[in-house]
Amino acid sequence: MLTKKLISEPLQKAGVTLNGSKPYDIRVYDERLYKWLMLEPSLAAGEGYMQKWWDCDQLDEFFFRLWRNNQNTNFYNTWADTFRRFTNILFNRQSRKRSLNVAEKHYNLGKDLYTSMLGKSMAYTCGYWKNAKTLDQAQVDKYDLVCRKINLKKGDRVLELGSGWGTFAKFAAENYGAKISAVNISIEQVRYAQEINKGLPVELYLCDYRDVNVYNPKKKPFDKVVSIGLCEHVGLHNYRKFMKIALDNLEESGLFLLHTIGRNNSAYFVDPWINKYIFPNGMLPSLKQLTEAMENLFVLEDLHNFGPDYDKTLMAWHRNFVEHWPQLQHHYDETFYRMWNFYLLSCAGGFRARGMQLWQMVLSPKGVFGGYESVR
Repeated sequence: MLTKKLISEPLQKAGVTLNGSKPYDIRVYDERLYKWLMLEPSLAAGEGYMQKWWDCDQLDEFFFRLWRNNQNTNFYNTWADTFRRFTNILFNRQSRKRSLNVAEKHYNLGKDLYTSMLGKSMAYTCGYWKNAKTLDQAQVDKYDLVCRKINLKKGDRVLELGSGWGTFAKFAAENYGAKISAVNISIEQVRYAQEINKGLPVELYLCDYRDVNVYNPKKKPFDKVVSIGLCEHVGLHNYRKFMKIALDNLEESGLFLLHTIGRNNSAYFVDPWINKYIFPNGMLPSLKQLTEAMENLFVLEDLHNFGPDYDKTLMAWHRNFVEHWPQLQHHYDETFYRMWNFYLLSCAGGFRARGMQLWQMVLSPKGVFGGYESVR
C-alpha cells in the first residue's frame, strides 16, 4: 500500500516501527488510518488515537522522536492546511467574540479536572524547574522569578493580562505586597480566583484584555504589567494591539513581563487537532512576530528561554491526571481520557524535541537607565 509506505518513511527516520515492540512504536488497529493521515495528518493522528485506531505505550517519546528527527519535514502541507493559513491571514480568528470559544471549551471545564491535574499551585503554565524537585515548587519558583524579574516592590500596582486561576495575583499580593488588577474571560477561573484572593488587594475583571475601559477606566498607568500564558490566544492580527495596550497601561519607568509559548518559525495557524479539541483559535507566536509587534514601542531588556521545563511540567500534569482518573472518570468518558492523554503527552514530546519554546521577555518603554540586570 503506497499510503502506508509514505507514512512509514518519517517514522523510520525517527526510529519508530509500525506494529513494533518498542514502547514508542505505534500499533495500528485500523488500516484506514493511513489514507486519513495523508489527507489530514494532525486530525487523523489525534482523532484516530481517540477512536482507538492506533495506540502507543509511550506517546511522549513517540512524539519526541517524530519531532526531533523530522524537523525539516512539513506535515502541514495539505490543501486543508493551505486553506487554514489563507483564512487566518485574511480574517482575525482571535476577535473578541471568537476569544470566548477557548474559555467555553477549555478553561470552563470542570474545576475537578484542573484541581486534580495542576496541584496546589493551580498554575496552568510552565513551571520553573531550575532548583525545584516537585511541580508545586516549580510553580512557586516561576511566580517568584516573575516578581524578581520585574523588581516588584511593596505597594506596586500590577496589571495582569490573563489571570488564569488567580494564583499569581495571590502570590504577588501575599509575598511582595503588590496590588493586582487581573483580567480574564473565563467565568470558572474568575470565580475560583475571587475565592482564593478574598481579603487581598486583588481586583478581578471578567472581560477581554482589549476592554481597557473596564479594568482601567481612568487610564492610570500601572507600575508593572504581567502576562503569563495569554499571548498564545492573542493571534497574528492582534500582537501589535496587545503590545500597545501593555505600553499604554504602563508607567514610563515600569516593566512588562511577557511569558509565552513560542514557535521556531512564523506560522499562521495552530495544529488543527489542538485547535479543534483543546485551544480553539489559538496561535503560537514566533520571535519575529513578537519583535515586529513591539518595534518602536518597547526595549527588549531580557529574553529567557526555558522551553525544556515545559516537558517536565506537562509530564507532571499527566502523572496527576492519570493518578486521579479513578475519581475523574465519573464525570468524563474514556474518549476524553484518550484526548487529554494525547494532548499532554504529544505536547511534552514537542517541547522535549525543542520544537516549541517557552519565553519570558522583560520589556521597558524607554530602556532601563544604566541597564537591566538579568535574573535567573
